[in-house]
Amino acid sequence: MMSLLGRPDVDAGEVFVNFNQNITSLAVATSGSYSLYSLSSVDSTLDKIYNTKSDDLFLIERLFESSLVAIVSQRAPRKLKVCHFKKQSEICNYSYSNTILAVKLNRERLIVCLEESLYIHNIQDMKVVHTIRDTPCNQLGLCALSSSSEHCYLAYPGSVTSGEVQIFDAINLHAKTMIPAHDTPLAAIAFSPSGTEIATASERGTVIRVFSSQDGSRLFELRRGLKRCVSIVSLSFSTCAEYLVSSSNTETVHIFRLDRSAAENSDHGKQSSDDWMGFLSKTVTSYLPTQVTDVFSQGRAFASVTLPEAGVRRMCAITTIQKQLRLLIASQDGYLYVYSIPSVEGAECQLLKRHDLRLDDSYAMDVKVDSHHTSGLNSNVSIGGAAGVPNAAAAAAAGDGKANEKPGSSSSGGGNAGASYASAVKGDEPAGGSSSST
Repeated sequence: MMSLLGRPDVDAGEVFVNFNQNITSLAVATSGSYSLYSLSSVDSTLDKIYNTKSDDLFLIERLFESSLVAIVSQRAPRKLKVCHFKKQSEICNYSYSNTILAVKLNRERLIVCLEESLYIHNIQDMKVVHTIRDTPCNQLGLCALSSSSEHCYLAYPGSVTSGEVQIFDAINLHAKTMIPAHDTPLAAIAFSPSGTEIATASERGTVIRVFSSQDGSRLFELRRGLKRCVSIVSLSFSTCAEYLVSSSNTETVHIFRLDRSAAENSDHGKQSSDDWMGFLSKTVTSYLPTQVTDVFSQGRAFASVTLPEAGVRRMCAITTIQKQLRLLIASQDGYLYVYSIPSVEGAECQLLKRHDLRLDDSYAMDVKVDSHHTSGLNSNVSIGGAAGVPNAAAAAAAGDGKANEKPGSSSSGGGNAGASYASAVKGDEPAGGSSSST
């Protein structure tokens, strides 16, 4: 997912694909339109929830199963729009001082990542509550936000020369910890569903590590391969947190099993001085280089999938669909692959279905947004000035002369827009498409 400054997917005109936070839907943007798909019956069909004509987009983030989507277009790469797709309305739009490289959201916060700063919005009213300025140059917009409201952590690179991860508490608005994860710069980071663990990969791409986001302690070290020229594109914990999946610029997708009980037993075993096997292992490895002993201690892939070709960017996720564990691979050449995950280590993942994301189907609801019926809740707000807060004049103009109004409080163009927005953020609305279609 990444620049008008260096995003290969945008530069190549490929399909943009992105899963929502709990892997229940898939967002797909092609030239001139974007769609949202339900993943509830993906073994057999891919149901299109929503489709609309739009500017060419390079970022789409849906908030869980709600009606809220955050989008950024290629035509206006500095402007973020938050839309209510069921109501066919634009809730608000914010302009920033530079190109938006990433957008992340959960039920508490919305994060906007620029090359050298991060803006933290309160998602309830979209006000900027904090700005992290002068971050290390982050041309790919690498950042992660936990989907958990309880452990609402933000992670971003802490260095351009090494793989430092900065963990920031996005609720209490203070730095939590810094993790020296790798010797070389970061290429991918991802939180577990609970937010208590974070997975990291560096530009070298051979080793993936999992740390506690609470105290920075290392929990797992996983070897993806021995190749050095590998670029990790996607890291994702399974929704059950028992697996971690990675994809790269090669044709292979790796699945790792995070056996926490084995890790605990291993720790107990290390403390036992009368364990002669442990003593022998320590004695032998004490004569070997550190790099060699590290390889012995690293976990190997539980399973893998080999796709047709290398060089294609792919987003991966593991989730439970109809009580079955599934590997989903959304490819930016326009396909969604569905695989079963074996119960035995080393067994093959079975391809169950391949969906073509570029095809129209009978499930599509082509909704044409009427600009005369859009409701702006806090529109045309400029961000990134000296104070780093919404421009008062623009907010006043958008809010019928009342600066800094909360979303939905404007007397014009809205009605119950604020109530609809709050309901969508809380997830009170049922999932599904818009009530009207053309």
